[in-house]
Amino acid sequence: MKLIIAIIKPSRIEDVRQALNGLDVHGMTVSEVKGYGRQKGHSEIYRGAEYAVHFVPKLKVEIAVSANLASSVVEAVKTAANTDRIGDGKIFVLDLEAVTRIRTGETGTAAL
Repeated sequence: MKLIIAIIKPSRIEDVRQALNGLDVHGMTVSEVKGYGRQKGHSEIYRGAEYAVHFVPKLKVEIAVSANLASSVVEAVKTAANTDRIGDGKIFVLDLEAVTRIRTGETGTAAL
């Protein structure tokens, strides 16, 4: 099993959700996060004054899938979240050692 973590622009979440539904992946966790990468933030103008914004708002999407589906999910997220502009985000793939469904006690891929 794999845990895929994608940091994406908030405007791309619906496209990512639809792409994952197309792969029959229906479960994900989405969190609002802030951070920066190579872009090191940006500047905004508010009431005529320019401000440096060091932490850019992003969404963190976490998806647990079976190992054989991981590469398809990564490709779908990459395609759906891409705007060809700086700050599109990153995708991390981690090994997932165990999963347990709390309600039924199912473990492994049956719990996904």
